[in-house]
Amino acid sequence: MDNRHALAFLNSTEWSAARRVFLAGDASDRRYERLYLGYKTAVLMDAPPGKGDDPADFITIAAHLNGLGLSAPRIFAQDLVNGFLLIEDLGDALFARLLKQDQSREAEFYAAATDVLSHLQTSPAPVNLPNLTAGEWALAAGFALDWYRFAVVGDTGKGADFYATLTRLIETHADGPRVLILRDYHAENLLWLPDRSGIARAGLLDFQLAQMGQPAYDLVSLLQDARRDVSLETETAMVARFRKDADPDVFSKGYAVFGAQRALRILGIFARLCLVGGKAHYVDLIPRVWRQLQRNLAHPALADLAEICASEVPEPTPQALERIRAQCGNNPAR
Repeated sequence: MDNRHALAFLNSTEWSAARRVFLAGDASDRRYERLYLGYKTAVLMDAPPGKGDDPADFITIAAHLNGLGLSAPRIFAQDLVNGFLLIEDLGDALFARLLKQDQSREAEFYAAATDVLSHLQTSPAPVNLPNLTAGEWALAAGFALDWYRFAVVGDTGKGADFYATLTRLIETHADGPRVLILRDYHAENLLWLPDRSGIARAGLLDFQLAQMGQPAYDLVSLLQDARRDVSLETETAMVARFRKDADPDVFSKGYAVFGAQRALRILGIFARLCLVGGKAHYVDLIPRVWRQLQRNLAHPALADLAEICASEVPEPTPQALERIRAQCGNNPAR
């Protein structure tokens, strides 16, 4: 965080005398501080310009979500030139944190999060959001070859069949009408707000990269979480809660296709975070994502992709994971 610019920004607000405490960082270049001023708190977000996460997008999507009766942080002040936002503090009650303390509440929390998606997707979306084609979604999954496979075996494999097959699967099973998706919709970006009611009980974070996408995408993000294991019972119940009257067979195919697409992309993202960013702890999450990938590839509709992945996407054996860790921070030019 550029402290000089941060101070200048805060001095333009009523929070100039606030005590600042580091709150969090994440896989991006964003950084957060909690501000304390008497009995009041707020959050200072630092999203450096030119790093891919535009705070103007955060403002736009937050306003849309709040307009739908959902719980995104309110914006108190902004400096878009330097990438600072002063936002509402929704607290520390992350779903992931609370579930570590009491796993019995999983169904309750995930029902609220699933209902948020149902409400969000039946409401009109903001205009002019990115809307990827099936081929572009397939290319996004190519991180599995470009980064994960590269880190393990030293090359990016033969991608033509991989991309063509995944594109065809998306076109066939998951290329219907688009809805607003938040993209990183999981237990570490959801807060429990018990003083609010209904769908507003689930506080929303990290949605500035929202775009148009397939209905199953955020549900997969929620239920096939790269950072925590969601019970099969909860996943099954939430899929049924979300799809309502949709044909179960048709929905299961789209869910599996985007489950595989997302898992492939995340394998590559986690490898890249290690190779380029030196963030070795993401390697520890790869085996869970691999298991999720295998579950999705086991769907009969994905048989062709499963065969390709068996030869192109290496298993994360202990030796493979150690190879990735050994390269942490050593590939800044890729």
